[in-house]
Amino acid sequence: MDRKKFLMTASLAAFSISACAHVKIEGESGKIEEGEGEAGFIGECATSSDILGPFYRANAPERSDLTFAGLKGSVVEVKGRVLGIDCITPVENAVVEIWHCNTEGEYDNDSSEYRHRGSQTTSKTGEYSFKTILPGKYLNGKLYRPAHIHFLVTSPTSQQLVSQLYFMGDPHIAKDPWASQEKARERIRPVVLEDVNGNLVVNLDIFTSPIEE
Repeated sequence: MDRKKFLMTASLAAFSISACAHVKIEGESGKIEEGEGEAGFIGECATSSDILGPFYRANAPERSDLTFAGLKGSVVEVKGRVLGIDCITPVENAVVEIWHCNTEGEYDNDSSEYRHRGSQTTSKTGEYSFKTILPGKYLNGKLYRPAHIHFLVTSPTSQQLVSQLYFMGDPHIAKDPWASQEKARERIRPVVLEDVNGNLVVNLDIFTSPIEE
């Protein structure tokens, strides 16, 4: 079978860069409140799902650094924790997979390098971290999809989660049928300048759901 080519017209999406480390976000399934120390959660905190999309590839290599020589784009660290159904307990040995397009809106769907794709197993503290680039936008019909990073989380103690991370300030979120949903609000995250060296960071804690009996 011939390899399918997925090429989309695209350009680098606009992002909002924030110098603040704490952002108040109210979502459909819970609330994160500003304050000293740990965030407080009201109600259920499970991270909402999103579409898988047509570009998932199984068997992405286990790695935290998705950059490579000659890579174009703004390097960013995407990091956070995977937490249990009580919204507090870290989930160890959860597998977090991410994938996204390049700055031109193109996905690597068939190369052996699995570019812009990777997986990682969480630590004892539930932490994960990927070094990658901010992806571009691409046309979906007549509208641009906002820049996004797909993620899939698998754990023996919780439901499998398929979802997407979006970036605060992206002008294409409002008209996107998925990113504009109320439940997606907690997954629209600021791109933060973490230090004087200009390193960019996006934080996303992922809250799991119990396995349905």
